[in-house]
Amino acid sequence: MHQYSGFFNAPRLYSPPISSNRITDMYQLNFDLNDFLTRFWHKEPVVIKNGFVDFEDPISPDEVAGLAMEEEIDSRFVTNLDGNWQAQHGPFESFDDFPDTHSQLIIQAANHWHPGPRALAEPFRGLPNWLFDDVMICLSMPEGGVGPHIDQYDVFICQGMGKRRWRVGPLGEYKDANHHTGLRQIEGFEPMIDEILEPGDILYIPPGYPHEGNTIDVSLSYSVGYRSPKKQELLNGYADYIIANDKGDVHYHNPELQTRDEHGMIPKAEYNALNDMLMKLINDEEAKARWMGEQLSSSRHELDIMPADPPWQSDELQQFLADGLFLEKVSGLRRYTTRTTRASFSSMVKPSNCQRAAKHSAKCCVTSKTSLSMNWVHWLTTLLFWRCCWIFATKVCGIHRLNRPQCCKTIDKTKPSNRKAFL
Repeated sequence: MHQYSGFFNAPRLYSPPISSNRITDMYQLNFDLNDFLTRFWHKEPVVIKNGFVDFEDPISPDEVAGLAMEEEIDSRFVTNLDGNWQAQHGPFESFDDFPDTHSQLIIQAANHWHPGPRALAEPFRGLPNWLFDDVMICLSMPEGGVGPHIDQYDVFICQGMGKRRWRVGPLGEYKDANHHTGLRQIEGFEPMIDEILEPGDILYIPPGYPHEGNTIDVSLSYSVGYRSPKKQELLNGYADYIIANDKGDVHYHNPELQTRDEHGMIPKAEYNALNDMLMKLINDEEAKARWMGEQLSSSRHELDIMPADPPWQSDELQQFLADGLFLEKVSGLRRYTTRTTRASFSSMVKPSNCQRAAKHSAKCCVTSKTSLSMNWVHWLTTLLFWRCCWIFATKVCGIHRLNRPQCCKTIDKTKPSNRKAFL
C-alpha cells in the first residue's frame, strides 16, 4: 500500500467486572462480554473506561493516509471549516492541500487491508460473525468529525491516540440536515452521554441513537461495527435469489375453473391456491438455506484478493509448499454452520496490499448434512486452490518467507515501489 509521510504540519460509565476468560491475542478486553451483552446490547449506549488492556494503536497515521491512496479501498475526507461541511471520496493522490484542523479521514473495512485493525476485531469474536460488518478507522484533526448523525449499526468506538469528545442522545425523531453533503446528518440533540474518550476507552452505541464526535487532539479511533439486516432486505434478497435461480417458474393451474356471477371477485379457493404457490417458495428450506448462506456471507466492501492466472502446476505447488510457505485466509471471507446446513465460502488469497489486485466475488456453497461428504470434497478443493493462489502471489511479489514482516517487491524490479505489504 502507499506509505504517506507529511500528513501532519455527568457521563454514563460502566465499571465492568474483570473477565476470567480474557482474549489471549494482541488485544484484550478488560470486561466480560457476556455481562456486557446482558446489560447493554441493544438496550442503551455506554462508555467503558479502559475497555482494552494496555491499548496500543494497531496502525500509524501515515499508514492510514496510505490506505486512502489505494483505488480498491473505500475512503472519505470530511471537512467542516467555518461550518461548511464537505465530503470528498478517495482514492487521494496527495494530502498537501488538506487542512490541519476541522477535518477527518475515514477508511472503511480497514480490517480487509491491514492486519492491525483485523487484530482489533478479534476480542469481539464472541459476537455472531454474520452480524460483523467491518472495522472503520477515523484519523481526525482537532475539531474534526462528521457532525451529528444516526447509524443503524451496533458500534464499538475504540479510542486510540489522542482524545475525542463524544455526545450521545436518546432515541427519538430528529430532522435531517445538510442533505447535499451525503453525511446523513441531523440538526442536533440533547445528550444523555457527554464524555471525553482517551486511549483504550470504548463507547458502545446501539442502532438509532444520535451521536457526534468532536476531536480535541490529533486522534485515531476505530469503529467495530455490527449490522443486522432489515425485513425488507431479507425479502428482497430472497426474491432476487428465487428469480435468478429460476425457482417457482410454474404458472397457476386450475382445471376445475367455473363461471361466476361477479367476474371481479377472487373466490377463497383461488386466493388459497395463489397463496400456496407463494408459501411453497417461502417454505423451501433447501433454497432458503443456500440463499441465507449467500446473503450473510456477502461483503459490502472490497476484498483483498488476487486470481492466479495461469494456475500453478502440481509439481510447482509441491515445491513451494516444501519451502515452508503458509496460508492466510482473505479477511472478510466467512463460513457458517447451522444445525441443518453447512455453508462454506472460497476465494483467492494474496499478501495484503501487493501491487496487483483484482476484483473477484467470493463463492459460497450450502449443503445439507446428507451431502457432508461432498462438503469435505469442496473444502479439500478449496484448500488446494488457496494454496495455489497464495504461492502465485508469493512468487509474483518476490516474497519467499512469511514468518517475519517484510516489504512486498514489485513485478518490475527496475522501478521502486511505494506499496507495503503488511504481513
